[in-house]
Amino acid sequence: MKYAYIALTTLLLGATSCKKLVEPKVYSYLTDNNAFLTLSDAKAAVNGVYSRLKQPSGRSDAWMYYAGFQVTISDLTTDIGHASSGGDVGLMSDCQWAPANTYLAFAWQHQYKLVTDANIALYYIPKMTSITDAQKNQFTGELRFLRALGYVDLTDAFGPVPLVTEETVAKNASKPDYEAAIPATPVADINKQIISDLEFAAQNLPADYLNSPIYKTNDIGRATKGAAMSLLCKLYMREHQWQKALDLTTEIMKLGYGLYPSYAGLFAEKNKWCQENIFSALADPLNDAVEIMNHFGPINNPVVTDRWQYFAVTWYFWNSFADNDDRKQMFYYSYKGTDGLQYMQAPPGQTNPPAGFYYMPDVATTKFADPKGSTTYYDGHVFPILRYADILLCRAEALNELNGPTSEAIGLINQVKARSHATGLGDAGTFTKETLRNAILQERGWELFFECKRRQDLIRMDKYESVVNTYLTAVGKVPSIKIATDKYFPYPQAQTDLNKSLSNSGRRQ
Repeated sequence: MKYAYIALTTLLLGATSCKKLVEPKVYSYLTDNNAFLTLSDAKAAVNGVYSRLKQPSGRSDAWMYYAGFQVTISDLTTDIGHASSGGDVGLMSDCQWAPANTYLAFAWQHQYKLVTDANIALYYIPKMTSITDAQKNQFTGELRFLRALGYVDLTDAFGPVPLVTEETVAKNASKPDYEAAIPATPVADINKQIISDLEFAAQNLPADYLNSPIYKTNDIGRATKGAAMSLLCKLYMREHQWQKALDLTTEIMKLGYGLYPSYAGLFAEKNKWCQENIFSALADPLNDAVEIMNHFGPINNPVVTDRWQYFAVTWYFWNSFADNDDRKQMFYYSYKGTDGLQYMQAPPGQTNPPAGFYYMPDVATTKFADPKGSTTYYDGHVFPILRYADILLCRAEALNELNGPTSEAIGLINQVKARSHATGLGDAGTFTKETLRNAILQERGWELFFECKRRQDLIRMDKYESVVNTYLTAVGKVPSIKIATDKYFPYPQAQTDLNKSLSNSGRRQ
């Protein structure tokens, strides 16, 4: 239909080429003079920045920043995620990326869209005269949190990147130079901006919105004090500032968060918010739906039908779960397909399935393909960006790095395990700092798979090269990871073409 429409349009334009084309009537323009005038304008601007977290890819689908490109660069490039569809996503999955890979370009594009929209709002909202200082502080806190999130994601993926702020917006407003080659800023300097943003957000945002004088309802999904402190904790973890991270977990644990009773219930599509959610990208199937189930759902499944299994988990990872761990059941690991075949993992040593069977190259998860959720093309899945289980495991890790194995660290890990009925760890005395570090890494994989954490965890613990190369070798792929060139992805080719100050020297080419 698309091609027929284009052809018809061409014919109509040709038929009218000798006549004056009708000029469209424009009813309004947004300019500096008529934008950012009212409280509603400010709210709309802030809401627009949140929407970037689930922004379509630009290719006519609702494939979001989180659960789309962020999963590709954070999980598929490790031992956990797998894509059997080939193309650029398959190259990411096989750890064979290059600067021209589409998914690196998409990640950069959407991370910077989040930052840029936050910067624009941060430039205009403080100058508004129709809103109070308290309202300005609220909106500024939300925007600075979102900008910090964008820069955490950018520096996780690409390391030094151009640092742009509301001051950049001001400069371009007075003397535009949109083709200026902005050099990459060292990560340490970007960290200073992130810390400043998150400390402001933590001081100015409420713990929740139950009695907010600005938002009429408990606006779940908005940035909160806990979200700002949690993201700052994650930054300090990345930088190995263990005491600062530990101190923040102490404060976060006072805010009333807790583990949801069941792992499956936590990820049910109907569970939009609960005591474990600290910050998430929300969606609703009727109003602002996404395509998470399409990408994560199983192929030829009789219950969750017509899905693509675009993002799946490696059998290598799935087999690492203990049978008594509830999280092992969060997968479509064996089912009778709509084509009558039995879908399952290939038995050891077998590659050719007998009649009536199909050996899946990977396994889809129910985490973002709830069998009791949406049955339509678009769905309303929530994507968790920060949650309490992550904070408990961060505290255990920080304690171990500072003091070695302790009963408190073991207890925190076992809290997370107990929710999924997994066997708990033994006494602290049975571990060394290194073996407990390995146990924490393994637990984070089981708990946080497909939540955009794995690659960062492996790099932080100095395990990226060894763990991923071991996996690649085990599945017959080239063990290609070298931490010297792969700690950061190469800058997207389009960006180095546009900005000559960016160079991929020292990165994988």
